[in-house]
Amino acid sequence: MNSNKCRMPRRNRIREGFASRLFDAVNVFLLLLLAFSTLYPFWDTLIVSVSSLKSYLSTSIHLWPSEFSFEGYSYVFSNMELWSSYGNTLFITLVGTLINMVITIMTAYVLSKPMLRGHRILNFLAVFTMMFSGGIIPSYMIVKATGLMNSLWAMIIPTAINTSSLIILRNFFMDIPAALEEAAMLDGCNEVGVLFRVVIPNAKAAITTIALMYAVDHWNDFYNAIMYITNRKRWPLQLFLRSMLFETEAAYSSGGQSLFLLGQPMKMAAVMLSIIPIICMYPFFQKHFSKGMMVGAVKG
Repeated sequence: MNSNKCRMPRRNRIREGFASRLFDAVNVFLLLLLAFSTLYPFWDTLIVSVSSLKSYLSTSIHLWPSEFSFEGYSYVFSNMELWSSYGNTLFITLVGTLINMVITIMTAYVLSKPMLRGHRILNFLAVFTMMFSGGIIPSYMIVKATGLMNSLWAMIIPTAINTSSLIILRNFFMDIPAALEEAAMLDGCNEVGVLFRVVIPNAKAAITTIALMYAVDHWNDFYNAIMYITNRKRWPLQLFLRSMLFETEAAYSSGGQSLFLLGQPMKMAAVMLSIIPIICMYPFFQKHFSKGMMVGAVKG
Protein backbone atom coordinates (compact mmCIF):
# COMPACT_ATOMS: atom_id res chain seq x y z
CA MET A 1 0.00 0.00 0.00
CA ASN A 2 2.80 2.38 0.87
CA SER A 3 4.49 1.70 -2.46
CA ASN A 4 1.28 2.58 -4.32
CA LYS A 5 0.99 5.84 -2.43
CA CYS A 6 4.56 6.78 -3.32
CA ARG A 7 4.02 6.22 -7.00
CA MET A 8 3.55 9.33 -9.09
CA PRO A 9 0.25 9.50 -10.99
CA ARG A 10 0.61 8.80 -14.69
CA ARG A 11 -0.88 12.13 -15.70
CA ASN A 12 1.66 14.04 -13.57
CA ARG A 13 4.49 12.00 -15.03
CA ILE A 14 3.32 12.87 -18.56
CA ARG A 15 3.07 16.54 -17.67
CA GLU A 16 6.55 16.59 -16.11
CA GLY A 17 7.98 14.70 -19.08
CA PHE A 18 6.50 17.17 -21.56
CA ALA A 19 7.64 20.18 -19.49
CA SER A 20 11.15 18.76 -19.25
CA ARG A 21 11.35 18.11 -22.99
CA LEU A 22 9.99 21.57 -23.74
CA PHE A 23 12.55 23.15 -21.45
CA ASP A 24 15.36 21.15 -23.06
CA ALA A 25 14.17 22.13 -26.55
CA VAL A 26 14.02 25.83 -25.69
CA ASN A 27 17.37 25.63 -23.94
CA VAL A 28 19.01 23.93 -26.94
CA PHE A 29 17.47 26.46 -29.32
CA LEU A 30 18.76 29.42 -27.30
CA LEU A 31 22.22 27.89 -26.99
CA LEU A 32 22.35 27.21 -30.73
CA LEU A 33 21.25 30.79 -31.40
CA LEU A 34 23.96 32.07 -29.07
CA ALA A 35 26.56 29.83 -30.73
CA PHE A 36 25.51 31.03 -34.19
CA SER A 37 25.67 34.70 -33.17
CA THR A 38 29.16 34.07 -31.78
CA LEU A 39 30.56 32.03 -34.66
CA TYR A 40 28.97 33.85 -37.59
CA PRO A 41 31.31 36.90 -37.46
CA PHE A 42 34.29 34.55 -37.74
CA TRP A 43 32.62 32.63 -40.56
CA ASP A 44 31.69 35.83 -42.37
CA THR A 45 35.28 37.06 -42.11
CA LEU A 46 36.60 33.78 -43.51
CA ILE A 47 34.12 33.69 -46.40
CA VAL A 48 34.70 37.30 -47.43
CA SER A 49 38.47 36.77 -47.33
CA VAL A 50 38.24 33.98 -49.94
CA SER A 51 35.51 35.60 -52.08
CA SER A 52 35.86 37.48 -55.30
CA LEU A 53 34.63 41.05 -55.67
CA LYS A 54 31.57 39.84 -57.60
CA SER A 55 30.71 37.30 -54.93
CA TYR A 56 31.16 39.89 -52.19
CA LEU A 57 28.82 42.38 -53.89
CA SER A 58 26.15 39.80 -54.70
CA THR A 59 24.80 39.56 -51.14
CA SER A 60 25.17 41.17 -47.73
CA ILE A 61 24.97 37.81 -45.91
CA HIS A 62 27.97 35.66 -46.72
CA LEU A 63 27.31 32.01 -45.93
CA TRP A 64 29.30 30.58 -48.83
CA PRO A 65 31.22 32.25 -51.66
CA SER A 66 29.66 31.91 -55.10
CA GLU A 67 33.11 32.45 -56.57
CA PHE A 68 36.38 31.75 -54.77
CA SER A 69 39.24 34.20 -55.04
CA PHE A 70 42.48 34.52 -53.10
CA GLU A 71 43.34 37.93 -54.47
CA GLY A 72 42.98 39.47 -51.03
CA TYR A 73 45.49 37.03 -49.52
CA SER A 74 47.81 37.56 -52.50
CA TYR A 75 47.81 41.32 -51.95
CA VAL A 76 48.30 40.99 -48.19
CA PHE A 77 51.15 38.47 -48.54
CA SER A 78 52.93 40.83 -50.97
CA ASN A 79 52.78 43.70 -48.48
CA MET A 80 56.08 43.75 -46.59
CA GLU A 81 54.60 45.92 -43.83
CA LEU A 82 52.39 42.97 -42.86
CA TRP A 83 55.39 40.75 -42.16
CA SER A 84 57.19 43.55 -40.35
CA SER A 85 54.18 44.17 -38.09
CA TYR A 86 53.70 40.41 -37.67
CA GLY A 87 57.30 40.11 -36.46
CA ASN A 88 56.84 43.02 -34.05
CA THR A 89 53.70 41.46 -32.60
CA LEU A 90 55.39 38.07 -32.21
CA PHE A 91 58.29 39.70 -30.35
CA ILE A 92 55.94 41.66 -28.10
CA THR A 93 53.83 38.58 -27.38
CA LEU A 94 56.64 36.10 -26.71
CA VAL A 95 59.04 38.35 -24.81
CA GLY A 96 56.25 40.23 -23.06
CA THR A 97 54.55 37.05 -21.87
CA LEU A 98 57.86 35.66 -20.62
CA ILE A 99 58.57 38.81 -18.60
CA ASN A 100 54.98 38.88 -17.34
CA MET A 101 55.16 35.30 -16.11
CA VAL A 102 58.54 35.66 -14.38
CA ILE A 103 57.46 38.77 -12.45
CA THR A 104 53.94 37.47 -11.72
CA ILE A 105 55.09 34.07 -10.48
CA MET A 106 57.76 35.52 -8.20
CA THR A 107 55.45 38.19 -6.77
CA ALA A 108 52.52 35.80 -6.31
CA TYR A 109 54.75 33.30 -4.49
CA VAL A 110 55.92 35.96 -2.05
CA LEU A 111 52.41 37.31 -1.43
CA SER A 112 51.09 33.78 -0.79
CA LYS A 113 53.17 33.49 2.41
CA PRO A 114 51.10 34.58 5.44
CA MET A 115 54.20 34.63 7.67
CA LEU A 116 55.80 37.33 5.52
CA ARG A 117 56.32 40.56 7.45
CA GLY A 118 53.93 43.19 6.11
CA HIS A 119 51.90 40.52 4.28
CA ARG A 120 48.59 42.35 4.65
CA ILE A 121 50.01 45.72 3.68
CA LEU A 122 51.65 44.33 0.53
CA ASN A 123 48.44 42.57 -0.52
CA PHE A 124 46.45 45.75 0.13
CA LEU A 125 48.84 47.76 -2.03
CA ALA A 126 48.50 45.20 -4.81
CA VAL A 127 44.70 45.30 -4.69
CA PHE A 128 44.77 49.10 -4.43
CA THR A 129 46.27 49.33 -7.92
CA MET A 130 43.20 47.54 -9.30
CA MET A 131 40.98 50.42 -8.16
CA PHE A 132 43.23 53.42 -8.82
CA SER A 133 45.88 54.08 -11.46
CA GLY A 134 48.21 56.93 -12.34
CA GLY A 135 46.20 57.92 -15.40
CA ILE A 136 46.93 58.30 -19.08
CA ILE A 137 49.01 61.50 -18.99
CA PRO A 138 51.37 60.41 -16.16
CA SER A 139 51.86 57.03 -17.85
CA TYR A 140 52.68 58.72 -21.15
CA MET A 141 55.12 61.09 -19.45
CA ILE A 142 56.91 58.22 -17.72
CA VAL A 143 57.26 56.25 -20.95
CA LYS A 144 58.56 59.33 -22.75
CA ALA A 145 60.97 60.23 -19.94
CA THR A 146 62.45 56.74 -19.91
CA GLY A 147 63.13 56.84 -23.65
CA LEU A 148 60.75 54.04 -24.57
CA MET A 149 58.79 55.98 -27.19
CA ASN A 150 58.75 54.26 -30.60
CA SER A 151 60.24 51.17 -29.01
CA LEU A 152 58.70 47.72 -28.74
CA TRP A 153 59.61 47.76 -25.05
CA ALA A 154 56.97 50.44 -24.57
CA MET A 155 54.44 47.66 -25.24
CA ILE A 156 56.04 45.33 -22.69
CA ILE A 157 57.51 47.11 -19.67
CA PRO A 158 54.51 49.32 -18.67
CA THR A 159 52.32 46.18 -18.62
CA ALA A 160 54.87 43.89 -16.96
CA ILE A 161 52.33 42.69 -14.40
CA ASN A 162 48.56 42.52 -14.20
CA THR A 163 47.09 42.69 -10.70
CA SER A 164 44.09 40.48 -11.49
CA SER A 165 46.38 37.74 -12.80
CA LEU A 166 48.62 38.21 -9.77
CA ILE A 167 45.70 37.70 -7.37
CA ILE A 168 44.50 34.57 -9.22
CA LEU A 169 47.97 33.03 -9.13
CA ARG A 170 48.52 34.01 -5.50
CA ASN A 171 45.26 32.30 -4.52
CA PHE A 172 46.31 29.19 -6.41
CA PHE A 173 49.66 29.12 -4.59
CA MET A 174 47.88 29.47 -1.26
CA ASP A 175 45.83 26.34 -2.03
CA ILE A 176 48.96 24.18 -2.40
CA PRO A 177 49.39 22.12 0.83
CA ALA A 178 52.11 23.50 3.08
CA ALA A 179 53.22 19.93 3.84
CA LEU A 180 54.65 19.65 0.31
CA GLU A 181 56.82 22.71 0.81
CA GLU A 182 57.91 21.53 4.28
CA ALA A 183 58.90 18.14 2.87
CA ALA A 184 60.97 19.86 0.17
CA MET A 185 62.65 21.99 2.86
CA LEU A 186 63.56 18.85 4.81
CA ASP A 187 65.11 17.43 1.64
CA GLY A 188 67.41 20.43 1.43
CA CYS A 189 65.57 22.78 -0.91
CA ASN A 190 65.69 26.50 -0.36
CA GLU A 191 62.87 28.90 -1.27
CA VAL A 192 63.93 29.00 -4.93
CA GLY A 193 64.04 25.20 -5.09
CA VAL A 194 60.60 24.95 -3.49
CA LEU A 195 59.21 27.39 -6.04
CA PHE A 196 60.58 25.56 -9.09
CA ARG A 197 60.31 21.95 -7.86
CA VAL A 198 57.08 22.02 -5.85
CA VAL A 199 54.95 25.11 -6.40
CA ILE A 200 55.24 25.59 -10.16
CA PRO A 201 54.70 21.87 -11.07
CA ASN A 202 51.56 21.82 -8.90
CA ALA A 203 50.23 25.05 -10.41
CA LYS A 204 50.50 24.24 -14.10
CA ALA A 205 46.80 24.89 -14.70
CA ALA A 206 46.90 28.38 -13.18
CA ILE A 207 50.23 29.27 -14.80
CA THR A 208 48.99 28.14 -18.22
CA THR A 209 45.82 30.19 -17.74
CA ILE A 210 47.70 33.34 -16.78
CA ALA A 211 50.19 32.88 -19.63
CA LEU A 212 47.36 32.55 -22.14
CA MET A 213 45.67 35.68 -20.81
CA TYR A 214 48.90 37.65 -21.03
CA ALA A 215 49.62 36.39 -24.55
CA VAL A 216 46.15 37.31 -25.82
CA ASP A 217 46.41 40.77 -24.25
CA HIS A 218 49.78 41.40 -25.92
CA TRP A 219 48.60 40.05 -29.27
CA ASN A 220 45.51 42.28 -29.32
CA ASP A 221 47.11 45.33 -27.69
CA PHE A 222 46.07 48.39 -29.65
CA TYR A 223 45.75 51.10 -27.02
CA ASN A 224 49.41 51.18 -25.94
CA ALA A 225 50.58 50.91 -29.54
CA ILE A 226 48.63 53.94 -30.70
CA MET A 227 49.89 55.94 -27.70
CA TYR A 228 53.59 55.08 -27.77
CA ILE A 229 54.49 54.04 -31.34
CA THR A 230 54.39 56.35 -34.35
CA ASN A 231 57.17 54.80 -36.43
CA ARG A 232 55.61 52.53 -39.08
CA LYS A 233 58.54 50.14 -38.86
CA ARG A 234 57.68 49.51 -35.20
CA TRP A 235 53.95 49.08 -35.72
CA PRO A 236 52.40 45.90 -34.31
CA LEU A 237 49.83 43.98 -36.30
CA GLN A 238 46.84 45.84 -34.87
CA LEU A 239 48.12 49.22 -36.06
CA PHE A 240 48.81 47.76 -39.50
CA LEU A 241 45.18 46.59 -39.73
CA ARG A 242 44.01 50.03 -38.63
CA SER A 243 46.11 51.74 -41.30
CA MET A 244 44.76 49.36 -43.94
CA LEU A 245 41.21 50.27 -42.94
CA PHE A 246 41.93 54.01 -43.12
CA GLU A 247 43.72 53.71 -46.46
CA THR A 248 40.80 51.94 -48.13
CA GLU A 249 38.36 54.45 -46.60
CA ALA A 250 40.50 57.31 -47.94
CA ALA A 251 40.56 55.69 -51.38
CA TYR A 252 36.77 55.52 -51.34
CA SER A 253 36.38 59.16 -50.28
CA SER A 254 38.69 60.27 -53.09
CA GLY A 255 36.62 58.46 -55.72
CA GLY A 256 38.36 55.11 -55.85
CA GLN A 257 35.28 53.05 -55.07
CA SER A 258 36.63 49.92 -56.75
CA LEU A 259 39.72 50.03 -54.59
CA PHE A 260 37.54 50.39 -51.51
CA LEU A 261 35.43 47.39 -52.44
CA LEU A 262 38.51 45.36 -53.29
CA GLY A 263 39.82 46.29 -49.87
CA GLN A 264 37.05 44.34 -48.14
CA PRO A 265 38.41 40.86 -49.01
CA MET A 266 41.90 42.23 -48.47
CA LYS A 267 41.05 43.50 -44.99
CA MET A 268 39.30 40.26 -44.07
CA ALA A 269 42.33 38.30 -45.25
CA ALA A 270 44.55 40.39 -42.98
CA VAL A 271 42.12 39.91 -40.08
CA MET A 272 42.16 36.14 -40.60
CA LEU A 273 45.95 36.12 -40.50
CA SER A 274 45.81 38.04 -37.22
CA ILE A 275 43.32 35.75 -35.45
CA ILE A 276 44.47 32.34 -36.70
CA PRO A 277 47.35 32.04 -34.17
CA ILE A 278 45.04 32.78 -31.24
CA ILE A 279 42.37 30.38 -32.51
CA CYS A 280 44.98 27.64 -32.88
CA MET A 281 46.21 28.19 -29.31
CA TYR A 282 42.89 27.85 -27.50
CA PRO A 283 42.18 24.11 -28.12
CA PHE A 284 45.47 23.17 -26.48
CA PHE A 285 45.01 25.41 -23.43
CA GLN A 286 41.23 25.20 -22.94
CA LYS A 287 41.29 22.50 -20.23
CA HIS A 288 43.97 24.35 -18.28
CA PHE A 289 42.16 27.65 -18.77
CA SER A 290 38.89 26.41 -17.23
CA LYS A 291 40.57 24.68 -14.32
CA GLY A 292 42.88 27.56 -13.56
CA MET A 293 40.11 30.16 -13.50
CA MET A 294 37.89 28.05 -11.22
CA VAL A 295 40.51 26.99 -8.69
CA GLY A 296 42.38 30.27 -8.57
CA ALA A 297 39.24 32.32 -7.92
CA VAL A 298 37.86 30.23 -5.03
CA LYS A 299 40.11 31.35 -2.23
CA GLY A 300 40.37 35.04 -1.47
